[in-house]
Amino acid sequence: MSQKIPIETSARHIHLSRGDFEILFGKDQELHYRKELSQPGQYLCGERVTVSGPKGSFENFAVLGPYRKETQIELSMTDCRKLGIPGVIRQSGDIAGTPGCTLTGPAGSLTLPRGVIVAKRHIHMTPSEAYRMNVRDNEDVFVITESFERALIFADVVVRVHPNYRLAMHVDTDEANAFGSDASPYGVILKLFDGKSYNLQMWAEELEAGIRR
Repeated sequence: MSQKIPIETSARHIHLSRGDFEILFGKDQELHYRKELSQPGQYLCGERVTVSGPKGSFENFAVLGPYRKETQIELSMTDCRKLGIPGVIRQSGDIAGTPGCTLTGPAGSLTLPRGVIVAKRHIHMTPSEAYRMNVRDNEDVFVITESFERALIFADVVVRVHPNYRLAMHVDTDEANAFGSDASPYGVILKLFDGKSYNLQMWAEELEAGIRR
């Protein structure tokens, strides 16, 4: 029987480095815990910033804790278009060569040269869950959603494995709207080709070449 994976919508948010936080909120300030998020150790903060690009801005932008080594802003493709920033799909933490933006807080502002990403859709799971589902860390898989009349298959969903993770698939607001999620959406990993997960681009290239599996 396939393992049901809860699907959570990750709305736009920012992870701040300690240095950038002090510029925006002041040297004597600290992150203020508001509520715990689904992944252990991650939490919503009381602080808010304004994120600006060439074409627009978002006020009251959510800040997540704890501090990160480098500041990272996570947007959807629609958000990027509103700000006038290129949408670059990356895994969290992989910000080399990504676009930047301007941040404004109550104590100051700064312009970042990089750090804006569209987070690649992904699944958090523990090693034992990965073993049961026959997947490995950083593997790309298909996930089929259970949804009211708009079920779909997500390709290129990266698996992220760590003992401290809690099982959940994260999608952005664009992706969540696409499958018309209900109050408790979930998906299952879709095994193709003799039970193995598969890269969609490779599959498309093989179909074009006349290979049938």
